[in-house]
This record gives sequence, structure tokens and C-alpha cells, in this order.
Amino acid sequence: MALATRLLGRLPIGWLQLAHRRGRFLAAILGVGFANLLVFMQLGFMGALTSTVGLPYAALDADILIQAPDANTLTDGSPLPRQRMLDALAVPGVAAAAPVFMGKLEWRSADGSARSLDVMGVDPRLPSLRALEGRRDVLTLPGAAFIDRATRNVPPEVFAGLDAGTPQRFEFQGRGLTLHGSFTIGGSFSGDGWLVMSDQSFVTLFRNRSLPAPNLILVRAAPGQDVPALAARINAALPGPDAVARPIATALARDQAFQTTQRPVGIIFGMGVLMGALVGIIIVYQVLSSDVADHLREYATMKAMGYRQGFFLGIIMEQAVVLASLGFIPGSLMAYGLYALLTAVTGIDVLMPPERLLGVFAGTVVMCVASGALATRRLARADPAELF
Repeated sequence: MALATRLLGRLPIGWLQLAHRRGRFLAAILGVGFANLLVFMQLGFMGALTSTVGLPYAALDADILIQAPDANTLTDGSPLPRQRMLDALAVPGVAAAAPVFMGKLEWRSADGSARSLDVMGVDPRLPSLRALEGRRDVLTLPGAAFIDRATRNVPPEVFAGLDAGTPQRFEFQGRGLTLHGSFTIGGSFSGDGWLVMSDQSFVTLFRNRSLPAPNLILVRAAPGQDVPALAARINAALPGPDAVARPIATALARDQAFQTTQRPVGIIFGMGVLMGALVGIIIVYQVLSSDVADHLREYATMKAMGYRQGFFLGIIMEQAVVLASLGFIPGSLMAYGLYALLTAVTGIDVLMPPERLLGVFAGTVVMCVASGALATRRLARADPAELF
């Protein structure tokens, strides 16, 4: 109390008025905490979406990505002519290039459970995934594949067998594949994990695909090369409009923007953040406007004594900051717990970066202050002569 009085230069009237009605005060804190929780969860989902989009990009052993112009993500877009790889290799500054095939299949176990796997077909002779260096020659075996160790709902005995050096044979889409090892990328919102095989095995598994038409071409820059400038030179060298070269970072940012602003799941998460903020504004406005109504006669008397509107606005802002600060604590603690639960259940990392904590707290203060400003409108119009 003494510290608050010293900081404010007056009695902490706003705090005293809130604490006077403890039931309403507690309800207001929980309401703000609930609004915080809504915002935290939607931001957590959005952050998990963008982070999972970046996982396969980080696994690629490349500096530049060549895709079809209609490709918005890593796994969509039309196939490319394989000739574009040779066109890129002819550009000075390009150290290596490799074709990559992309597909998706459903893996059903004997117990009836299903997993959606993103499939990558690579040329075992060329570098494509960092995690496969030193093991690429295994993929030259007929039907050989590596499975993502982070794939959701895979029976533990599968990885136990691989760790023991025992290949695991399964049937995918009526074709037999043998898992010879694992690597790690991680699942996403659209798939449970990844499967990597040779390009020959890929076209055998996906009969509508052919070796002359990969989905991606990975380009490695020579040491010391400026990657954006090299991508521009590759684009200038490509003979037709059927391919475009982008630095990996640019392709990733484009993919994340597409997922968050044009895909339904990203739009839903964004709307969830707005709804959480709206809920918080309504709750705080109701609490503060009720408090103003309860003390309107006292405020009117003080107005008649010469206190200006800024004094009353300060009291309401004090209450708004108190509610924002105390409501933020339970909201953030509950969000931490739910983030951990979601990470354990889904296998997707839902993290709480410090900037999100600071951002949500700042947004909570702004939300409560805006509600307080709305709540003081009635007091600004009040005429002491009409209240007595």
C-alpha cells in the first residue's frame, strides 16, 4: 500500500475499489486470465504451424530451391522437367544440384491404425538430406527406405528393431518396402511424419510419376557465393516459365505466409486471437463500467469539488493495469501447462518463446486500458447537479 501510494502520489483508489468487492475482483481476474489463455493457445497453434512448416526445409542439404511457379508449399506444385537441374548446374557458382520427388501415402498397420506420411524420393548418388549423409548408398537397394523417427503413432518395436540393426519390412500401397534406418524431421499439421527412399523406388511406388519429372531441384551454392544473387542468375538462365529458383529462406517464408494467411487452419488461428482479445475487452469493460456506476455519486461529488476528468481516468487506468497484471498470471500458467500437454499428445512442439509472453502481456494491458477508456465515457458526461 505504501509503495503504491508513493508511486502514484495518492492513495491507490483504483486498487482499493477493486479489492473492496472480492468476488467481483476474483471473477474479473479469472476472466482476463481466460482471455489470455485463448490468445496464448491460438498463438501457440499458429507458432506450431509455422515451426512445423520449417522442419523439412531445415533438413534439406541445399541453399536454393527450384520449384514450379504454382508451388505454394514444399509438397505441392506441378512436376518440373529434369532438364532444369542441368540448366542450374551450368550457372557459374552452382556447386551441386539434385532432384527430389514428393508424394503422400497412408500407412495402415495390422491393427487398423493409419498414418499419413509425406514421401520424399531422392537420388542416392547426390546429396539431398543432411541426415542421410554417409548412409545414402543403402537407398540403392530395391525397396529400401528410411522412416522419420518423429512419426506419430509408430509401434515402438519398429524403432527398437531398427536400432538393433534389423530391417523392418512393410507394405505400402500394395508394394513392399524395407525400412533400413531412421532419421528425424518431425510431423506437421498435414502429415504424421516422413518416409525417404530412392527416386527409383519412388516411381515404382507412385506409378503415375516418372524420373524425368521431379517436384523440386535442390541447388547447393559454391563457397563464398551470394545466395540471392545466385538465385537471380539461375532464374535468368532458366529457358522457360515452368520453374523458378528461390533461396531456401525465401521459399520457407513464402510457404509460412501461405499456410497462415490462405490455408483455412491458419486463418482460423488468426481469428481465434482476435476473438480472445474481444472476450477480454468485453469482460474488463463490464467490470470497470460496473465499478464506475457503483461509485458515480462519489465521483460526481469529487467533480463538483474541482477534480478534473484526468484524475478519474487515472483511477480507471490503475484498475485496468491491475486487472491486466493479475489476470496475466493465471492465463500464462495455464497456457504453459496446456502447451506441455499438447506437445506430449501430438508430438508437435508447442513452445512459449519470451517474445510471446511479452507481446501478450503488452496486448493485455492495451486491451484493459482500452476497456477502461470506454468505461469512463459515462463519467465524462455526468453532471453532479443531476445526480443529487
